[in-house]
Amino acid sequence: MKKKLKKIIIAVCALAVLSLSLVIARRVKNNSGGLDRTFTVRSETYESVIEIAGNVAAAQEQTLRAAGDGTVTAVYVAEGDTVEEGELILQLDDSEQRYNLEKHDFDMEQKRVNGSRRELVLMERQRGVLLQKIQDRNITAAFSGLIASFTAQTGDYLEAKDNVGVIVDRSYLHSTVEIVETDAPKLRPGQKALFNFPAYQNGLVEGYLESFPAVGTVTSRGATVVNAKIKIENPPQEILPYYSFTGRIEISPPVTVLLVERQAIGYENGRAYAERIGQEGRSGRVFVRVEPYGDNFVSIMDGLNEGDVLKALQQEPVSGRGTARRPPAGRGPAGGAPPTRF
Repeated sequence: MKKKLKKIIIAVCALAVLSLSLVIARRVKNNSGGLDRTFTVRSETYESVIEIAGNVAAAQEQTLRAAGDGTVTAVYVAEGDTVEEGELILQLDDSEQRYNLEKHDFDMEQKRVNGSRRELVLMERQRGVLLQKIQDRNITAAFSGLIASFTAQTGDYLEAKDNVGVIVDRSYLHSTVEIVETDAPKLRPGQKALFNFPAYQNGLVEGYLESFPAVGTVTSRGATVVNAKIKIENPPQEILPYYSFTGRIEISPPVTVLLVERQAIGYENGRAYAERIGQEGRSGRVFVRVEPYGDNFVSIMDGLNEGDVLKALQQEPVSGRGTARRPPAGRGPAGGAPPTRF
């Protein structure tokens, strides 16, 4: 019985000693402030941009409509054809209009014999009107472009204003996007715009900010915006008018910075330095130039490279102030306007 009690006492004492050792070890670790940690220098790229979205439109678009009622007597194009400015698309029956012109010319010849000068002037003007009526029986291309759609056939009867097709000029595409009033002061003509089209799988398409008005507009939602015009020169053939996009206008070029946690930087006589760990595990002091970057990071201006591993030289932030973390997206160097990260 005494031996059993002795074993129990020994076990309890051993347990107490172990617990005390763990408490001491934890306190030592806490007091060290995590100085046994290492940090890796890394690069991150930030951009100051304005998000945009919308649909693109063709440089020009012509809806092919008949100017009057009539039967189609000739068709000169098909859907998908390329046409030049002024090219004849189709003709309507113009026999009545040509008869009226010929009769008018006959009457003018009679007036030249026994009519007055005033009557001849008026008839000459009327002849111009009759010529225009013949011209209106034709549908022609207003500009060089592509027949995007076409439905008319010889023998069809068209009524005035019937829509028979569309010509588009795809030499460039453009879109008008809404820019909120807080971002409008950042706009400058010529700024790069990058477009992401769901229908285009070959990456981003580059364009630029063409213009924006000097006045804002209040939307139906009650928001004040500036309607900016963006443009894509020589767009890829896969991108058609009215395709949707998302994208961004670059306010300033992308900036790549080297970052590391503040704990990796020490100071001696006002100079910043780091303890860089070499391949063999040995560390060496390197003097660096740094700038504050967010709450818990510094931007390395000189002295270190991406991938360098550094020893911790400062303790972790005390309880209640949080732990070191990555700079939040959109946060830039202290004292400057925060850029947006992509």
